[in-house]
Parts: sequence; structure tokens; C-alpha cells
Amino acid sequence: MLEDPALVTVDNHDKVAVVTMEHRPYNLSGPILYTALLSVFEEAAKSGSRAILLRSGLRHFCAGADVATWDERIEKEGQALLDPLIVLRGFEQLPVPIVAAVHGACLGGGLELALACDLIVCAESAKLGSVEVALGINPLLGGIQRHVQRMGAARAKEMVMLGRRYDAATLERWGLINRVVPDQELESASMTIAQELAHGPTVAHAATKKLVTIAVNEGVDAADRAMFEIQKPIWASKDLRDGLDSFRKSGPGLATFEGK
Repeated sequence: MLEDPALVTVDNHDKVAVVTMEHRPYNLSGPILYTALLSVFEEAAKSGSRAILLRSGLRHFCAGADVATWDERIEKEGQALLDPLIVLRGFEQLPVPIVAAVHGACLGGGLELALACDLIVCAESAKLGSVEVALGINPLLGGIQRHVQRMGAARAKEMVMLGRRYDAATLERWGLINRVVPDQELESASMTIAQELAHGPTVAHAATKKLVTIAVNEGVDAADRAMFEIQKPIWASKDLRDGLDSFRKSGPGLATFEGK
């Protein structure tokens, strides 16, 4: 299935929608790329994909933001053509997990794009950084907040204020990304994780995303209070019945889930 050959392609692999960014030359982030991604994500979920693998078909995952429209943004006191909240909520509220497979440069808005995903797998040679300070600005798509969330305030200030590029192993150690793999294993490792998610209990995964978002944005107490209502669909799911049947018959870890 093809969305726009200049922007993204989508291929389906056993319930995983592999979304490949082809926004030449460097997958620069901005409303054009964001709109394309949100469109294909929504379509993938509606058509039955149970996980999304976001990758790049170019040299870099995303080398930064497209600043072509920034003169207009300056005149509008920073107002974006596409509200950042629409982008962030589009990723967060998608009912299936999103795995980012990162290689090459993942800088500025590109790092924020990866951070909007649920899991980040990086090639060991990848270079990542919040480098916006070089343009006299700071991250515009929630990057600061997500740095604080994942690494703490001190590391967030270091990354954003110094604007340096970091190797993937360092950021894995700091807790910003999930996993680092040898370059030649990025495709297989990220696909393995995406496939595992796609064959898991999809209804439960959707509830997990919602509860994590509430816990992060509103606190643990708010998530505790929301938990019963958010988990109701799990109790009505076929996945739970199949999981229980399999456990009683064969023990743990052998259930086949249909995502229903």
C-alpha cells in the first residue's frame, strides 16, 4: 500500500505495518511529514494492523526540522501550521504500539519524532541529539518534557542546553531509548519486537498506552482512579478468554491472541 512516494510507504508484514519515511533529502520533520504519518497510522490501525514499525528508507532517520516555514512562524509568534498537540496525541492515542527503528542521524525534531513512539530501537552507530540550540531555539514537539520524563531534569537540561550529539549506547544508559543493537541487526531486532507486540493482546496494549499517558501527564493517583474504566474492554476481550483457556490447558506463554 502506498500513501505518497515522496513521503512514506507502508508495507504489511503479518499484522505489523512497516511505515518507511522517504521524505527526501533527510526526512526533515514538519507539518508535511507529520500529516502523512498520522494519516497512515490511522489507516493502518483501522485496517487491522496490530503494531507499527516506523523506520527510514534514507541515510538518516530524521536529520532535524524543516525550517522553511519558520519565517512565517516568527511572524505568528511561533504558532505552527499543525498544532504539536495534534501530532503528539495522534501518536499517544493510537490504539496499537509504535516502534521506532533509528539509524543515522536522529536530531532535533527527528529525536522528538522518535520520542513520540512507544519504543525506540537504535543502531549502535546512530547519533541522537536535541540540537535546536544551534538555531537559537529549543525543542518544539515536546522533547524537553519527554527528556525530563525519561532521564530526569539534569540530563534534560544537559541535552537541550548544550545541543550535543550522543551515541546510542549513552542514551540507552541514560534511559532515553529502549535498546541498542549492531547496525546489521536493526531491521531484524526492531521487527522482532514489533511482531511480538502485534501478536500480543492488542486490547490490553491499548489500555496500557492510555494508563501510561495518564500516569505521566496527571500522576499515579489519576491513573489509579482511571484504571477500572480503562481496563473494562480487556475483561470483555476474546484475548483474555483465549489467554485463560491456554493457561489452564498448557501453562503460561503459549496463548495465541487475535487482538479482539
